[in-house]
Amino acid sequence: MKGDRVEVLVDTGQGVQTFEIVARRAGRRVDISVSRGVVEVSELTRTGQVVRTGRFMAARIIALVEHPVADEV
Repeated sequence: MKGDRVEVLVDTGQGVQTFEIVARRAGRRVDISVSRGVVEVSELTRTGQVVRTGRFMAARIIALVEHPVADEV
């Protein structure tokens, strides 16, 4: 959903760096997958096509925080 975002805090060896993957348009979503020590955070369209991807070594991740958009009632 537009506005969903995932923050990834990574240990770079010289400090901590923050990366953000955001669903920027309507109908897009953010997906997280873990495989063989690599965490992949992707922005996807409605059809599942990847728009942008961030890949991080799982051993270097300090925190992975999901920020869903608040549902409007």
